[in-house]
Amino acid sequence: MSIVLRSLRTLNRGLEQLTSVLSTAIVAVMVLALTLSAVTRYVSGTGYDWFIELPPALVPWMVFPLLGPLLRAGAHIQVDFIPSVLSGRSLIGIRVVVFTIMLLGAVIFLFAGLDAVSLFRRLGQLMELEIELPIWWMYLAFPVGFSVLALFALELMLESIDDWLKAGHGDST
Repeated sequence: MSIVLRSLRTLNRGLEQLTSVLSTAIVAVMVLALTLSAVTRYVSGTGYDWFIELPPALVPWMVFPLLGPLLRAGAHIQVDFIPSVLSGRSLIGIRVVVFTIMLLGAVIFLFAGLDAVSLFRRLGQLMELEIELPIWWMYLAFPVGFSVLALFALELMLESIDDWLKAGHGDST
């Protein structure tokens, strides 16, 4: 299991760096688009609607790919009551269960996202921006993000199983 876990950690480190760069670039594009919108309206008296409509369309591409890195960093919403009353092997066992559920949930949402992308590709709908973009491009952020989350949840689940096995059977708390 250690070679699988090491390979997964390496892959996820690369994904973490990629999603960080992607999110930073998206925030920069959002700020730039809104700034350009304000400048063009000030200078010319009219603006381009797509400058204003682009940032909300980019939000899914900023948020969903970050789900996995945020999970590993512990920045996800979490219940912190259980860790205060459990310790040792029991706490590690809870972590195994939580990460397993997260993995299953991520896989379910991954397939639901793929279905949504497929549907919108077949429909051929376009976003109502001045620049016509297929709406499925925006929905593609869902399966991408949940596949990243699945990889990170798998890493954390395997790491927790490894910790649980190393903790041995002597700890009953």
